Amino acid sequence: MKKLEGQVAIITGGARGIGAGICKVFCEAGATVALWDVLDGQETVDELTKEGHNIFYQKVDITSKESVDTAVAEIKEKHGHIEILINNAGIIKDRSFMKMSDDEWNAVMNVNVNGLYVTCKSVIPHMIEGGYGRIVCASSINSVAGAFGQTNYSASKAATSGFVRSLCKEVGKYGITVNAVAPGFIKTAMTDSMPEAVVAAGIAQIPVRRIGTPEDMGHCYLFLASKEAGFVSGITLHANGGSLPL
Repeated sequence: MKKLEGQVAIITGGARGIGAGICKVFCEAGATVALWDVLDGQETVDELTKEGHNIFYQKVDITSKESVDTAVAEIKEKHGHIEILINNAGIIKDRSFMKMSDDEWNAVMNVNVNGLYVTCKSVIPHMIEGGYGRIVCASSINSVAGAFGQTNYSASKAATSGFVRSLCKEVGKYGITVNAVAPGFIKTAMTDSMPEAVVAAGIAQIPVRRIGTPEDMGHCYLFLASKEAGFVSGITLHANGGSLPL
């Protein structure tokens, strides 16, 4: 039996990058995956469906209670249960602090932090009803290391780590765990657009001497979303190839 056989998993921001990698790993582990994104996720869904997996796309704005509640109600009506919530969706609006606009600050906080509140608020009651749940949220290496031009993003990802540490204390009695994954330097469309010399310099700082992949992150999420991780809650799992001292 596959690790997530019979379970329904919501994966936000699943249309591309790390999110698509998580979708692939979870599908291979036997989950029925609801891919949420404001971007078109049908291409990712079609690719995984052709491989025989159970995945469907819902266009969802995680900052909108109405959008999230509607999607959750559709899943409940069709499948009857939700075991896993992967809060992967996030945005960046990089700019040095003194040049950063209020809109750039607020947009990042709204998606990266308020989105956690909206999605968890909608999904947790159904997990409580089922007596089981796994919630995993996306933090970042920069929640600890910081980065020039990312005061908004770094603050939002540090908030994510605080969020899971607190929420786990409230929902643990219902069989629900809450954790975070903090990726390091990962191969995405953004890194593919970087100059080769910049990518090489980044890899040189990683002890395992390679860039991470979306599938690497997917396996981190898979562990925390599994039944086997039932005694792991409130942590931020740093997955950066050893590049960040902890």
